[in-house]
Amino acid sequence: PASLVVRLALVEAQLAAAAAHRAGMQPALAQPALLSSTPAADARVAQNKLVQLTFSEPVTAAQSGAQVFMTGMPGMANHAPMRMAGTAAIGADRRTLTVSFARALPRGSYRVDWYAVATAGDTRRATGSIAFTVG
Repeated sequence: PASLVVRLALVEAQLAAAAAHRAGMQPALAQPALLSSTPAADARVAQNKLVQLTFSEPVTAAQSGAQVFMTGMPGMANHAPMRMAGTAAIGADRRTLTVSFARALPRGSYRVDWYAVATAGDTRRATGSIAFTVG
């Protein structure tokens, strides 16, 4: 019967958990993943003075950050990426990374390259990028 199969599966799961506990194994913790961004990926915004990234896990300030590059400018073909000077900070929740700029970003296309390391568990560096347009 189905109820016997379910009970056997539960017993197997409990035995596996007990064996892992006796062996000193810890549950696997995930690398931080980007949950959302402001501006959103591929968004077009009228004006912007900051980029905010929200991660699935708390991240370390010393090993996490982002760089913003202008990748396109109106009237300039083959524009080489230019790094935009901004200040990065981790929020009190340790899941939010904000890059703020002294002035609004000029019209153009942008790429945000981010990297993040979780405060606990998997300490491998997670990386990614998003793009958005101003104007």
